[in-house]
Amino acid sequence: MVGAKRVILLGLGIALAADVSLRAVDPTAPPLPKDTLPAKLTVETPPLGLDPRLPIPADNPLTDAKVELGRKLFFDPILSADRTVACASCHLPEHGLTDSKPVAVGIRAQQGRRNAPSLFNRAYGTSFFWDGREASLEAQALRPIEDPLELGTKVDEVIARLKADAGYRARFEAAFPDGVTAQNLARAIASFERVLVIGNSRVDRFRIGEVGGLNEAERQGLWLFESRGKCWRCHAGGNLTDEQFHNTGVSWGKQPLDLGRFEVTKRDEDRGRFKTPSLRGVARTAPYMHDGSLATLEDVVEFYSRGGGANPRLDPLIAALEFSKEDVKNLAAFLRALSPIESQGK
Repeated sequence: MVGAKRVILLGLGIALAADVSLRAVDPTAPPLPKDTLPAKLTVETPPLGLDPRLPIPADNPLTDAKVELGRKLFFDPILSADRTVACASCHLPEHGLTDSKPVAVGIRAQQGRRNAPSLFNRAYGTSFFWDGREASLEAQALRPIEDPLELGTKVDEVIARLKADAGYRARFEAAFPDGVTAQNLARAIASFERVLVIGNSRVDRFRIGEVGGLNEAERQGLWLFESRGKCWRCHAGGNLTDEQFHNTGVSWGKQPLDLGRFEVTKRDEDRGRFKTPSLRGVARTAPYMHDGSLATLEDVVEFYSRGGGANPRLDPLIAALEFSKEDVKNLAAFLRALSPIESQGK
Protein backbone atom coordinates (compact mmCIF):
# COMPACT_ATOMS: atom_id res chain seq x y z
CA MET A 1 0.00 0.00 0.00
CA VAL A 2 2.85 2.38 0.77
CA GLY A 3 4.30 1.71 -2.66
CA ALA A 4 0.91 2.27 -4.29
CA LYS A 5 0.51 5.61 -2.51
CA ARG A 6 3.95 6.63 -3.67
CA VAL A 7 3.09 5.83 -7.28
CA ILE A 8 -0.16 7.80 -7.05
CA LEU A 9 1.60 10.80 -5.55
CA LEU A 10 4.35 10.59 -8.14
CA GLY A 11 1.74 10.49 -10.90
CA LEU A 12 0.01 13.52 -9.41
CA GLY A 13 3.29 15.38 -9.36
CA ILE A 14 3.87 14.60 -13.03
CA ALA A 15 0.36 15.74 -13.91
CA LEU A 16 0.80 19.01 -12.05
CA ALA A 17 4.16 19.60 -13.68
CA ALA A 18 2.66 18.93 -17.12
CA ASP A 19 -0.12 21.44 -16.49
CA VAL A 20 2.39 24.08 -15.36
CA SER A 21 4.52 23.47 -18.44
CA LEU A 22 1.63 23.70 -20.87
CA ARG A 23 0.52 26.99 -19.33
CA ALA A 24 4.10 28.22 -19.68
CA VAL A 25 3.98 27.33 -23.37
CA ASP A 26 0.72 29.21 -23.86
CA PRO A 27 -0.49 31.14 -20.80
CA THR A 28 -3.46 32.40 -22.84
CA ALA A 29 -4.74 28.88 -23.57
CA PRO A 30 -8.37 28.46 -22.52
CA PRO A 31 -9.20 26.35 -19.46
CA LEU A 32 -9.35 22.66 -20.16
CA PRO A 33 -12.91 21.34 -20.53
CA LYS A 34 -14.59 19.60 -17.60
CA ASP A 35 -16.31 16.25 -17.91
CA THR A 36 -19.87 17.00 -16.80
CA LEU A 37 -21.45 14.02 -18.55
CA PRO A 38 -23.34 11.43 -16.47
CA ALA A 39 -21.04 9.32 -14.31
CA LYS A 40 -21.98 6.09 -16.05
CA LEU A 41 -22.42 5.95 -19.82
CA THR A 42 -23.92 2.74 -21.17
CA VAL A 43 -26.47 2.01 -23.86
CA GLU A 44 -28.31 -1.14 -22.93
CA THR A 45 -31.43 0.17 -24.68
CA PRO A 46 -31.31 3.37 -26.78
CA PRO A 47 -33.75 6.04 -25.55
CA LEU A 48 -37.24 6.54 -26.93
CA GLY A 49 -37.34 7.76 -30.52
CA LEU A 50 -34.11 6.10 -31.67
CA ASP A 51 -33.61 2.82 -33.48
CA PRO A 52 -33.44 0.23 -30.67
CA ARG A 53 -30.57 -1.52 -32.49
CA LEU A 54 -27.47 0.53 -31.77
CA PRO A 55 -25.00 -0.11 -34.62
CA ILE A 56 -21.81 -1.65 -33.18
CA PRO A 57 -19.05 -2.96 -35.47
CA ALA A 58 -18.13 -6.61 -35.08
CA ASP A 59 -14.43 -5.78 -34.76
CA ASN A 60 -14.97 -3.30 -31.93
CA PRO A 61 -17.64 -4.60 -29.53
CA LEU A 62 -18.60 -2.24 -26.73
CA THR A 63 -17.12 -2.83 -23.28
CA ASP A 64 -17.06 -0.65 -20.19
CA ALA A 65 -13.26 -0.66 -20.22
CA LYS A 66 -13.14 0.75 -23.76
CA VAL A 67 -15.77 3.39 -23.05
CA GLU A 68 -14.04 4.60 -19.89
CA LEU A 69 -10.65 4.67 -21.60
CA GLY A 70 -12.08 6.59 -24.55
CA ARG A 71 -13.76 9.02 -22.19
CA LYS A 72 -10.50 9.75 -20.38
CA LEU A 73 -8.67 10.27 -23.68
CA PHE A 74 -11.42 12.55 -24.97
CA PHE A 75 -10.95 15.02 -22.12
CA ASP A 76 -7.16 14.71 -21.89
CA PRO A 77 -4.86 17.29 -23.57
CA ILE A 78 -2.23 14.57 -23.92
CA LEU A 79 -3.53 14.16 -27.48
CA SER A 80 -2.54 17.70 -28.51
CA ALA A 81 0.95 18.84 -29.51
CA ASP A 82 1.49 21.25 -26.62
CA ARG A 83 -1.12 19.72 -24.28
CA THR A 84 -3.32 22.81 -24.27
CA VAL A 85 -6.48 21.40 -25.88
CA ALA A 86 -8.41 18.15 -25.89
CA CYS A 87 -11.09 16.61 -28.09
CA ALA A 88 -13.61 17.99 -25.63
CA SER A 89 -12.36 21.54 -26.19
CA CYS A 90 -14.52 21.62 -29.32
CA HIS A 91 -17.19 19.25 -28.02
CA LEU A 92 -18.35 20.58 -24.66
CA PRO A 93 -21.15 18.75 -22.81
CA GLU A 94 -22.82 22.04 -21.82
CA HIS A 95 -23.11 23.04 -25.48
CA GLY A 96 -24.57 19.79 -26.78
CA LEU A 97 -21.07 18.48 -27.56
CA THR A 98 -20.28 21.52 -29.72
CA ASP A 99 -18.35 24.64 -28.68
CA SER A 100 -20.73 27.61 -29.26
CA LYS A 101 -18.30 29.17 -31.79
CA PRO A 102 -18.99 29.77 -35.50
CA VAL A 103 -15.98 27.63 -36.43
CA ALA A 104 -13.89 25.33 -34.29
CA VAL A 105 -10.82 26.75 -32.54
CA GLY A 106 -7.89 24.41 -32.01
CA ILE A 107 -4.30 24.47 -30.85
CA ARG A 108 -2.67 27.90 -30.50
CA ALA A 109 -6.10 29.50 -30.95
CA GLN A 110 -6.12 28.64 -34.64
CA GLN A 111 -9.49 28.88 -36.34
CA GLY A 112 -10.70 25.90 -38.31
CA ARG A 113 -12.77 26.04 -41.46
CA ARG A 114 -16.06 24.69 -40.18
CA ASN A 115 -18.43 24.59 -37.22
CA ALA A 116 -17.78 21.84 -34.67
CA PRO A 117 -20.64 19.33 -35.14
CA SER A 118 -22.40 17.70 -32.23
CA LEU A 119 -21.27 14.17 -31.39
CA PHE A 120 -24.61 13.04 -30.00
CA ASN A 121 -26.08 10.00 -31.78
CA ARG A 122 -23.13 9.59 -34.13
CA ALA A 123 -23.38 5.88 -33.40
CA TYR A 124 -26.11 5.95 -36.05
CA GLY A 125 -23.93 7.81 -38.56
CA THR A 126 -22.96 6.36 -41.93
CA SER A 127 -20.38 9.04 -42.72
CA PHE A 128 -18.46 11.54 -40.61
CA PHE A 129 -17.35 15.18 -40.80
CA TRP A 130 -19.37 17.77 -42.72
CA ASP A 131 -18.00 16.44 -46.00
CA GLY A 132 -18.32 12.74 -45.12
CA ARG A 133 -14.62 12.07 -45.60
CA GLU A 134 -14.62 9.10 -43.19
CA ALA A 135 -16.97 6.11 -43.06
CA SER A 136 -16.64 5.05 -39.40
CA LEU A 137 -16.27 6.50 -35.94
CA GLU A 138 -12.97 4.65 -35.63
CA ALA A 139 -11.54 6.31 -38.75
CA GLN A 140 -12.93 9.68 -37.66
CA ALA A 141 -11.36 9.49 -34.21
CA LEU A 142 -7.74 9.92 -35.32
CA ARG A 143 -8.25 12.72 -37.85
CA PRO A 144 -8.31 15.67 -35.39
CA ILE A 145 -5.08 14.49 -33.76
CA GLU A 146 -3.04 15.15 -36.91
CA ASP A 147 -4.99 18.17 -38.17
CA PRO A 148 -2.64 21.18 -37.73
CA LEU A 149 -5.63 23.41 -36.91
CA GLU A 150 -7.07 21.04 -34.28
CA LEU A 151 -4.77 19.00 -32.01
CA GLY A 152 -1.70 19.46 -34.21
CA THR A 153 0.36 16.42 -33.32
CA LYS A 154 1.08 12.98 -34.81
CA VAL A 155 -0.55 9.68 -33.90
CA ASP A 156 2.87 8.05 -33.47
CA GLU A 157 3.86 10.75 -30.98
CA VAL A 158 0.63 10.30 -29.04
CA ILE A 159 1.19 6.55 -28.90
CA ALA A 160 4.68 7.14 -27.49
CA ARG A 161 3.25 9.42 -24.80
CA LEU A 162 0.59 6.88 -23.86
CA LYS A 163 3.12 4.03 -23.67
CA ALA A 164 5.26 6.15 -21.36
CA ASP A 165 2.32 6.67 -18.99
CA ALA A 166 1.87 3.77 -16.57
CA GLY A 167 -1.77 4.62 -15.94
CA TYR A 168 -2.64 4.62 -19.61
CA ARG A 169 -0.69 1.42 -20.24
CA ALA A 170 -2.77 -0.30 -17.57
CA ARG A 171 -6.04 1.06 -18.96
CA PHE A 172 -5.20 -0.04 -22.50
CA GLU A 173 -4.15 -3.49 -21.33
CA ALA A 174 -7.46 -3.83 -19.48
CA ALA A 175 -9.40 -2.86 -22.59
CA PHE A 176 -7.38 -4.55 -25.35
CA PRO A 177 -5.21 -7.69 -25.41
CA ASP A 178 -2.47 -5.91 -27.39
CA GLY A 179 -2.40 -2.75 -25.27
CA VAL A 180 -1.44 0.67 -26.63
CA THR A 181 -1.70 0.85 -30.42
CA ALA A 182 -3.03 3.43 -32.87
CA GLN A 183 -5.88 1.11 -33.78
CA ASN A 184 -6.84 0.70 -30.13
CA LEU A 185 -6.63 4.46 -29.57
CA ALA A 186 -9.18 4.90 -32.36
CA ARG A 187 -11.34 2.06 -31.03
CA ALA A 188 -11.40 3.47 -27.50
CA ILE A 189 -12.40 6.99 -28.56
CA ALA A 190 -15.00 5.60 -30.96
CA SER A 191 -16.45 3.38 -28.21
CA PHE A 192 -16.92 6.42 -25.98
CA GLU A 193 -18.50 8.43 -28.80
CA ARG A 194 -20.79 5.50 -29.61
CA VAL A 195 -22.55 5.72 -26.23
CA LEU A 196 -23.24 9.46 -26.51
CA VAL A 197 -26.89 9.05 -27.41
CA ILE A 198 -29.92 11.23 -26.71
CA GLY A 199 -33.63 10.79 -27.34
CA ASN A 200 -36.77 10.75 -25.21
CA SER A 201 -37.81 14.30 -26.09
CA ARG A 202 -41.26 15.76 -25.55
CA VAL A 203 -41.81 15.26 -29.28
CA ASP A 204 -41.13 11.53 -28.86
CA ARG A 205 -43.56 11.37 -25.93
CA PHE A 206 -46.18 13.21 -28.00
CA ARG A 207 -45.79 10.71 -30.82
CA ILE A 208 -46.58 7.77 -28.52
CA GLY A 209 -49.79 9.38 -27.34
CA GLU A 210 -48.87 11.84 -24.60
CA VAL A 211 -50.72 14.65 -26.36
CA GLY A 212 -50.13 17.09 -23.52
CA GLY A 213 -46.40 16.83 -24.07
CA LEU A 214 -46.34 19.67 -26.60
CA ASN A 215 -47.92 23.09 -26.27
CA GLU A 216 -49.90 24.72 -29.08
CA ALA A 217 -46.91 26.48 -30.66
CA GLU A 218 -44.84 23.27 -30.64
CA ARG A 219 -47.70 21.26 -32.17
CA GLN A 220 -48.06 23.86 -34.91
CA GLY A 221 -44.31 23.63 -35.48
CA LEU A 222 -44.52 19.85 -35.77
CA TRP A 223 -47.29 20.23 -38.34
CA LEU A 224 -45.17 22.63 -40.38
CA PHE A 225 -42.17 20.30 -40.12
CA GLU A 226 -44.17 17.38 -41.50
CA SER A 227 -46.35 19.23 -44.04
CA ARG A 228 -45.73 22.54 -45.75
CA GLY A 229 -42.14 22.84 -44.58
CA LYS A 230 -41.26 19.32 -45.81
CA CYS A 231 -38.32 19.38 -43.41
CA TRP A 232 -38.64 15.62 -42.99
CA ARG A 233 -37.28 15.02 -46.48
CA CYS A 234 -33.74 15.68 -45.19
CA HIS A 235 -34.27 15.39 -41.43
CA ALA A 236 -35.68 11.89 -41.58
CA GLY A 237 -35.90 8.83 -39.35
CA GLY A 238 -35.36 8.45 -35.65
CA ASN A 239 -32.18 10.50 -35.65
CA LEU A 240 -33.74 13.22 -37.83
CA THR A 241 -31.12 13.08 -40.57
CA ASP A 242 -30.95 11.28 -43.89
CA GLU A 243 -27.13 11.10 -43.55
CA GLN A 244 -26.96 12.50 -47.07
CA PHE A 245 -25.36 15.61 -48.57
CA HIS A 246 -27.23 18.69 -49.76
CA ASN A 247 -26.37 22.09 -51.18
CA THR A 248 -28.50 24.65 -49.35
CA GLY A 249 -26.38 27.61 -50.45
CA VAL A 250 -25.79 28.73 -46.89
CA SER A 251 -22.34 30.15 -47.57
CA TRP A 252 -22.36 30.41 -51.35
CA GLY A 253 -20.65 33.58 -52.53
CA LYS A 254 -18.47 33.90 -49.45
CA GLN A 255 -14.71 33.72 -49.86
CA PRO A 256 -12.92 31.43 -49.66
CA LEU A 257 -15.71 29.22 -51.01
CA ASP A 258 -16.06 25.92 -49.15
CA LEU A 259 -16.96 23.24 -51.70
CA GLY A 260 -17.86 20.64 -49.07
CA ARG A 261 -18.40 17.11 -50.37
CA PHE A 262 -16.68 17.98 -53.66
CA GLU A 263 -13.35 18.09 -51.83
CA VAL A 264 -13.76 14.37 -51.11
CA THR A 265 -15.36 13.03 -54.30
CA LYS A 266 -14.20 15.58 -56.92
CA ARG A 267 -17.61 15.14 -58.57
CA ASP A 268 -19.04 18.35 -59.95
CA GLU A 269 -22.52 17.62 -58.61
CA ASP A 270 -21.12 17.57 -55.06
CA ARG A 271 -20.02 21.21 -55.10
CA GLY A 272 -21.34 22.93 -51.98
CA ARG A 273 -22.96 19.83 -50.53
CA PHE A 274 -22.72 19.19 -46.78
CA LYS A 275 -24.04 16.40 -44.57
CA THR A 276 -27.47 16.81 -42.99
CA PRO A 277 -26.99 17.16 -39.21
CA SER A 278 -29.32 15.54 -36.70
CA LEU A 279 -31.86 17.87 -35.10
CA ARG A 280 -31.82 16.09 -31.75
CA GLY A 281 -30.59 18.41 -29.01
CA VAL A 282 -30.33 21.25 -31.54
CA ALA A 283 -31.42 23.87 -29.00
CA ARG A 284 -27.95 23.71 -27.41
CA THR A 285 -25.76 23.65 -30.50
CA ALA A 286 -25.88 27.25 -31.77
CA PRO A 287 -24.57 28.75 -33.98
CA TYR A 288 -25.81 26.72 -36.93
CA MET A 289 -24.80 25.45 -40.38
CA HIS A 290 -21.38 24.16 -41.42
CA ASP A 291 -19.94 27.67 -41.19
CA GLY A 292 -21.75 28.72 -38.01
CA SER A 293 -23.21 31.70 -39.87
CA LEU A 294 -26.74 31.51 -38.43
CA ALA A 295 -27.00 32.48 -34.77
CA THR A 296 -30.45 31.21 -33.78
CA LEU A 297 -33.00 28.59 -34.71
CA GLU A 298 -35.24 31.40 -35.93
CA ASP A 299 -32.44 32.47 -38.29
CA VAL A 300 -32.26 28.92 -39.65
CA VAL A 301 -36.02 28.72 -40.24
CA GLU A 302 -36.03 32.10 -41.96
CA PHE A 303 -33.12 31.01 -44.17
CA TYR A 304 -35.12 28.04 -45.43
CA SER A 305 -38.26 30.13 -45.66
CA ARG A 306 -36.42 32.31 -48.21
CA GLY A 307 -35.46 29.22 -50.21
CA GLY A 308 -31.86 28.92 -49.06
CA GLY A 309 -28.97 30.60 -50.84
CA ALA A 310 -29.27 30.82 -54.62
CA ASN A 311 -26.44 29.11 -56.50
CA PRO A 312 -25.97 26.89 -59.57
CA ARG A 313 -25.94 23.70 -57.48
CA LEU A 314 -28.83 24.43 -55.10
CA ASP A 315 -30.51 21.19 -54.04
CA PRO A 316 -33.86 20.71 -55.85
CA LEU A 317 -35.48 19.97 -52.47
CA ILE A 318 -34.86 23.58 -51.41
CA ALA A 319 -37.62 26.02 -52.37
CA ALA A 320 -39.08 29.20 -50.92
CA LEU A 321 -41.62 28.44 -48.17
CA GLU A 322 -42.70 31.98 -47.31
CA PHE A 323 -43.30 31.31 -43.64
CA SER A 324 -45.08 33.95 -41.59
CA LYS A 325 -43.49 35.32 -38.41
CA GLU A 326 -45.80 33.04 -36.44
CA ASP A 327 -44.70 30.05 -38.52
CA VAL A 328 -41.06 30.84 -37.79
CA LYS A 329 -41.78 31.11 -34.08
CA ASN A 330 -43.70 27.84 -34.01
CA LEU A 331 -41.20 25.81 -35.99
CA ALA A 332 -38.35 27.06 -33.79
CA ALA A 333 -40.40 26.09 -30.71
CA PHE A 334 -40.82 22.58 -32.12
CA LEU A 335 -37.08 22.27 -32.74
CA ARG A 336 -36.35 23.24 -29.13
CA ALA A 337 -38.77 20.53 -27.98
CA LEU A 338 -36.45 17.94 -29.55
CA SER A 339 -34.12 18.21 -26.55
CA PRO A 340 -34.04 15.23 -24.15
CA ILE A 341 -36.64 15.71 -21.43
CA GLU A 342 -34.03 15.55 -18.67
CA SER A 343 -32.11 18.51 -20.15
CA GLN A 344 -35.02 20.86 -20.90
CA GLY A 345 -35.22 23.90 -18.71
CA LYS A 346 -31.55 23.71 -17.73
